[in-house]
Amino acid sequence: MDSVQPQPATPVTLILLGPPGAGKGTQARILESRFGLVQLSTGDLLRAAVAAGTEAGRKAKAVMEAGGLVSDEIVLAILKDRMGEPDVTSGVILDGFPRTIGQADALGALLAEAGTKVDCVISLEVDDEAMVERISGRSTCAACGEGYHDTFKAPAKAGVCDKCGGTEFKRRADDNAETVRERLAAYHAQTAPLIAYYDEKGLLKSVDAMGSIDAITEALGTIVAGVSA
Repeated sequence: MDSVQPQPATPVTLILLGPPGAGKGTQARILESRFGLVQLSTGDLLRAAVAAGTEAGRKAKAVMEAGGLVSDEIVLAILKDRMGEPDVTSGVILDGFPRTIGQADALGALLAEAGTKVDCVISLEVDDEAMVERISGRSTCAACGEGYHDTFKAPAKAGVCDKCGGTEFKRRADDNAETVRERLAAYHAQTAPLIAYYDEKGLLKSVDAMGSIDAITEALGTIVAGVSA
């Protein structure tokens, strides 16, 4: 198990970029426990703000109930509120935000207002076809939720769960090759400008996300340790 690193003297702001299935959530949770950082994902922030009934949360709820997209202004207001809470004194990992150059500019302005800045942007690099195989082969036991993969983790006995003996398996509707390719294409189209944006600012680091979880964790830990030193 990773040992907890000394917390940074000043708050750090990290941005984690990577397509669906690249392991952002897994790695963010490891970085949280290792460096005392807090993972902030747009979806979680919106749900929490709506549940808490904050001013920005009420605005977001009204938009979502009307079937609209929550504006950047509302997302930034929710993010500002969250980053002002006491548990983020060591810093944050932003997951899923920003997604556009406009959002990146607005985030920079918000942080500058608070006397901070983006310290590092880490891009989890993947091989698209390998990702298609990784995601489209996933399934879970309908009875106990144990995860399987057609190629990498098939049940010892075909059609029977190793853990509970169940014989029914589920696949997410969007875990098919065509949908995965569409999601990857959308991610690359949306994120490519952001990668160039942060690279020009000297903030971008890249990590090969096709290796083992431990190898990816080690690479990320080295980067974050350097940023927070």
